[in-house]
Amino acid sequence: MNFIIVSNKSGRHHSFNANLIVISGLILAVLAFAVFIGFFTYRYLNFDSSISPELVVKWKHEMEVQRRYVERLKQDAQLKHQASALRIAQLQARIVRLDALGERLTKIGRLNEGEFDFSGAPAMGGPEKIIGAAAYKPPSYMELLDQLARDIEDREQQLGVLQILMAKQKMDRDKFIAGRPVKKGWMSSRYGSRVDPITGKRAWHEGVDFAGKEGADVIAVAAGVVVFAGERSGYGRMIEINHGGGYATRYGHHKELAVNAGDIVRRGQVIGLMGSSGRSTGPHVHFEVYKGSKVVDPSKYIYRATR
Repeated sequence: MNFIIVSNKSGRHHSFNANLIVISGLILAVLAFAVFIGFFTYRYLNFDSSISPELVVKWKHEMEVQRRYVERLKQDAQLKHQASALRIAQLQARIVRLDALGERLTKIGRLNEGEFDFSGAPAMGGPEKIIGAAAYKPPSYMELLDQLARDIEDREQQLGVLQILMAKQKMDRDKFIAGRPVKKGWMSSRYGSRVDPITGKRAWHEGVDFAGKEGADVIAVAAGVVVFAGERSGYGRMIEINHGGGYATRYGHHKELAVNAGDIVRRGQVIGLMGSSGRSTGPHVHFEVYKGSKVVDPSKYIYRATR
């Protein structure tokens, strides 16, 4: 098949053989396709041969890095776990100390049992108002432990101060003169004017006498410091105790002394054995109370209740 092309200006015409054009076009198309396929085949083969081994090595390296990172995280987690366990053990030990301190304070302060028991959560409640609209974000585990440690430390300090105050209160109570200087016995002579049992004349008795069995216990009516323990005219073997605040007590006519000057005695402690040393007609203890430098009637101290 022939195609004729006529020019409008010159009127010339050209003819082409369609078979030749088609064949030439097909050849060019086949060649172009072959070049295209060859190029991409080369690129693919070149890419596959030059990049893949490096990529494999890179992947292996990355995997090793990740493995080491995971191992490090695991070790860090174990260390944190051990640190947390140690911290918890320390806090538990401090709580045990607080409980022991609470028991001591209960005995010292005459408080109800369990008042200083921190083994349970304290009772709380009451209406609350919402502050802000932000969602609550719970603190981290370690923050909770740190806060717990601070709370316990605050309570330890407060209880320590309270222990000192209560110990002082106990000391003040123990120094409070009250009660009888004997465990067993009876009042044989009161304070004031009486007939002297030896001379038979009227005389002033500056104390109270408690008669009993020879060798019976004589006890301190309050805590204090022994300022004298020995022989004194009229008293025989005598003990004098300073209780502070200007108060002192004397105990005379002992058979034996159980304390020495300088000793610290507590309320109810045995300080000697009842006897009849000195100016005496029989086994008894002569008991005097001094306020400042003046002797006072012991009766109001004997009959008043202990604190």
